[in-house]
Amino acid sequence: MKTVTRVLVVIGLIVVVILGVWIIGQLRMINLPAGGNPLPLLPQPTPTIYASATTVIERVQALSRLETAAYHVEKVITAESGQGTMDFLFGDRLLLVAYGQVIAGVDLGAIGPDDVMTDHDQGVVFLRLPASEVFVATLDNSRTYVYDRSTGMMGMNEQLETAARQEAERMIMQAALEDGLLETAETNAKEFMRTLLLGMGFKQVLFVDVLPTPTPSPAPAAPMVTITALP
Repeated sequence: MKTVTRVLVVIGLIVVVILGVWIIGQLRMINLPAGGNPLPLLPQPTPTIYASATTVIERVQALSRLETAAYHVEKVITAESGQGTMDFLFGDRLLLVAYGQVIAGVDLGAIGPDDVMTDHDQGVVFLRLPASEVFVATLDNSRTYVYDRSTGMMGMNEQLETAARQEAERMIMQAALEDGLLETAETNAKEFMRTLLLGMGFKQVLFVDVLPTPTPSPAPAAPMVTITALP
């Protein structure tokens, strides 16, 4: 009888602990602030950040990039782990509101002598531009935030927010590409180069995939020789 009583007491304590954790979680979700993060039950200390005194510069690289298009994208990401019948214990789920920027253009450093041909007599320049490409695809950390997060008793996944941010960055770049980012960057790059070259005195700028075959200059005419017979 005593053994049964002890088992019932242990079960009762476990139930009380589970209910207590659940009630605390629900209380934290009441009256969410504007940012969406649960209010802490106890005052949180102000974080103190110490930076290492050592700074390592890995590489310095000269760039000739012409940035011609920038997209600013907002994306909402849901990330979760440990979902299922035991999600109240191991579950972790968050809602991330992500803001990102994607910048594209052309690398002018890829243009070589074989990509340019001029006809000074006609005032025409033929130019083969490199393909447009994405230079930067990154999140704006000052605007990206976790709107909501629900975690089980033992379900806190430390990598979940990192994975959500990485997926948001990928999806923001994908959205920009699907909306025509590279095409816009190419069009703007051509307009920029056309304005620049016309300002240098050329009359016409032609963008080509293959440079035309140069026409050889005609050989100079041989001088005429006049022979006069003597009487």
